[in-house]
Amino acid sequence: MPLRLARYAAFALLVGLGSQTVASRMAATAEEAAAPNATADDEARPYCTEDAMIVFDASGSMAGNTVQGLFSDKSRIGEVRAALAEVLPGVTRFRKIGLITYGPGPYQQCNVRLNFPPEPNAGQRILRVVNAINPAGKTPLVTAVVAAAKVLDYKSTAGTIVLLTDGEETCGGEPCKLGKLLKEKSRQLTVHVIGYQLRSFRWTGAQSFLDTKCLAEETGGLYITANNRQDLIEAFRKTLGCPMMSAAPGSALR
Repeated sequence: MPLRLARYAAFALLVGLGSQTVASRMAATAEEAAAPNATADDEARPYCTEDAMIVFDASGSMAGNTVQGLFSDKSRIGEVRAALAEVLPGVTRFRKIGLITYGPGPYQQCNVRLNFPPEPNAGQRILRVVNAINPAGKTPLVTAVVAAAKVLDYKSTAGTIVLLTDGEETCGGEPCKLGKLLKEKSRQLTVHVIGYQLRSFRWTGAQSFLDTKCLAEETGGLYITANNRQDLIEAFRKTLGCPMMSAAPGSALR
């Protein structure tokens, strides 16, 4: 190769390498500039620090189908199970959750059962319990919420209760009165109420609707009505989920 052509080729190669180096430096600079912002955003996101209890309605009415008075192969408890199966794998990664069930056991009795207190990664354990339940008893939702509050040490520790109910209190409890008492005595206990197809039943009147709504409002919680599976999914996510859950480190609950 003539000397002039060789020098030209070498010069072209150096120019090319220089351009790649400049481009690489520019890309690296952009990444470095973005990295602190991403870290700052992650650090600013709130994590889930309050333990939660699900208070699950397993009263006899939950065995009914989802279309009152008409044939349907979808049971009410079946739709709740499906909704929880959708939501729990995500939320239990970032929040300790326990379970209380009310209703299962002897027929027409005021049964309340503490299944387990809040624990990490409780999704599969919760699903095993609710999938095995045979709805049968009455609706002692006030007694069940009181039991959940005690598990959460409500007088000294902040906590969250998510109450699922498809009907009124039928064991003599007063939901609104309980809400006022918890507001007065608890450190910061929030009770969210998910009312599932409440208006499908003739015995659920306006007063019982207002009572359970009052329980939520007195404690600063949400009262959410759900009529189908998608409503339930959204309600459980809203009440059990933590803000910006994806930012929480995987070891948050270890």
